[in-house]
Amino acid sequence: MTKQINIRLDDDVHARLVARAEAEGTTVTALITQAAERDPRLDGGAATAAAFLAKHASEFAAAFPEEEPDSASGRAA
Repeated sequence: MTKQINIRLDDDVHARLVARAEAEGTTVTALITQAAERDPRLDGGAATAAAFLAKHASEFAAAFPEEEPDSASGRAA
């Protein structure tokens, strides 16, 4: 089963969607559906954020050393 929704787009965004759909041989509806399906906020955003942070932990540690947790307490130093 599918559901129909209505959205409002300004003329420029709509024109770009139409051009992209034509270039890809698809429809505006298909483009919007694909974008929504890829949106991580629809699938457990907390898990997605935790995975991202775990993957990039060393980069965050280097960028924000004052926010690194104290190993004993687990709280930021």
